[in-house]
Amino acid sequence: MTTFEWTKLPSHQRIALLTDGLSTPFYAKTAMSLLKYREGEVLAVIDQKESGKVAADLFTLGGNVPVVANLDAIPTCDSIYLGIATPGGKLPEAWRPIIKQAIQRGIDIVSGLHDFLVDDAEYVALAKISGSQLVDVRRNNFKKTAKCHAFRPECIRIHSVGNDCSIGKMVTTLELQLELSKRGHSAKFVATGQTGIMITGEGAPIDCVVSDFVNGAVEEIVAKQEHHDFVLIEGQGSIAHPAFSGVTAGLLHGGAPQGLLFCYEAGRTHVKGLKDIPIAPMEAQIAAVEAMANLRHPCRVIGISINTRNLTAEQADREVAQAEDRFGLPACDVYRHGAAKIADACERLRRELLSIA
Repeated sequence: MTTFEWTKLPSHQRIALLTDGLSTPFYAKTAMSLLKYREGEVLAVIDQKESGKVAADLFTLGGNVPVVANLDAIPTCDSIYLGIATPGGKLPEAWRPIIKQAIQRGIDIVSGLHDFLVDDAEYVALAKISGSQLVDVRRNNFKKTAKCHAFRPECIRIHSVGNDCSIGKMVTTLELQLELSKRGHSAKFVATGQTGIMITGEGAPIDCVVSDFVNGAVEEIVAKQEHHDFVLIEGQGSIAHPAFSGVTAGLLHGGAPQGLLFCYEAGRTHVKGLKDIPIAPMEAQIAAVEAMANLRHPCRVIGISINTRNLTAEQADREVAQAEDRFGLPACDVYRHGAAKIADACERLRRELLSIA
């Protein structure tokens, strides 16, 4: 229950995901990501009305991870991760009985919401008795401004940006890290949001850092990893989003990337959370994000990552081909096609910047 400058999670290996009443892709993207990237550690999903099903029935991933009604069905779990991302980061009041029961049993609670567990007097009192840890992923006390750090030239920094929120910037960066590592590179994913932190166990919750210190937070956490060949910085928001452009600017200037991966969802036309506001044209957004990045460090978009979840396989292949023709850059859907094309682009950038034949 201490406030840390950086978020670092306890080591949990027997996790239950709480999505009770909100087990849909819209709300439960955190749970879905944990099912994909920490699948061996997730014992069950808790949803009373959906009990008896498996994760794949609800999320199309997670395989046969059982959906259960209560904690009695998972007596060996060491932690409950709140698997949702709600508008405004609100903690559902209906979850109070489940959370209280878990705390009383000494089970750790991990939350990425803006409503902090440690601000709830009842939860804190129960945790003091049981020894349960209350972990608020977004809680931090970072208060340093950026110093325009001179990053190690051999460290190639790649950052995912996009034309809107919740389109696959995190997944793009994670899949790229896996592909580059497979090729023998030292590649580090830097988490900047609650879900990425829950997957990797550490990171900087950028959307909950005081605005004056966002650039400094990104700069510091990236600098700590600059011994790697590639540092892959998770993107947040969008440079054109009327509500969340600030975090995007902070990431561009704090991380000083040399390469950008531009992400978009095929078929999405309006800004998430502002349904009457059309998404700005992608060419204009690419020009803007490159201009913003270059105010800090030479940088350009080197690849396109497309979320084709609402397309058929044939439609997805056509979308990728059209994107490559439209932007003159390699494109792929990392879910359907893997990250090989954008990994190739990263390797080309590295050879170019380091003058490697």
